[in-house]
Amino acid sequence: MNDFSDLQLVENYIAGDEEALRLLIERYTNVIFAFVSRYVKDDDVAADVVQDVFIKMWKNLESFDRGKNFRVWLYSIAKNTALDFLKKRKLLNFSAISEDEVFDVEDVSPLPNEILKKADEGAILNEALKQLPSLYREILLLYYKDDFNFREISEVTGKPLNTVKSIHLRAMKMLRKILKK
Repeated sequence: MNDFSDLQLVENYIAGDEEALRLLIERYTNVIFAFVSRYVKDDDVAADVVQDVFIKMWKNLESFDRGKNFRVWLYSIAKNTALDFLKKRKLLNFSAISEDEVFDVEDVSPLPNEILKKADEGAILNEALKQLPSLYREILLLYYKDDFNFREISEVTGKPLNTVKSIHLRAMKMLRKILKK
């Protein structure tokens, strides 16, 4: 059952297979946690928000449009849940959503110089990303870290496809400029 697509698991759950729901949650827990953590900046809070995300997913699985991409739908729920949490707590400064832990810089190579070089590059990239406007940063992270395509990013962010492409291009130009400094 682990080889089933997301859609197959959704359909199996709706047909009464509780194991399918467990597999969906297991499949997405880590990536949704990492995604939510970018917003809330606190692992304990992120764990609570992720729990809310999966409760919302569970409550709305039957109304999920089978013609849509499940992953995009779930990320949209995660984003909205994280933002709702922050709005309720009045912790969100929309102009300054920072990114502390963007990329894992863990290297399987045992060579210390390679590990240090990769860590330095990751730290430099994280600092550069912090300087981008939050929407630019979000689009870059969804594209490069979460492997979303532009159409999926458009669905998650609610921005038109061409706007997402334009923002991506501007973000890359800004990032290059920042990194050259």
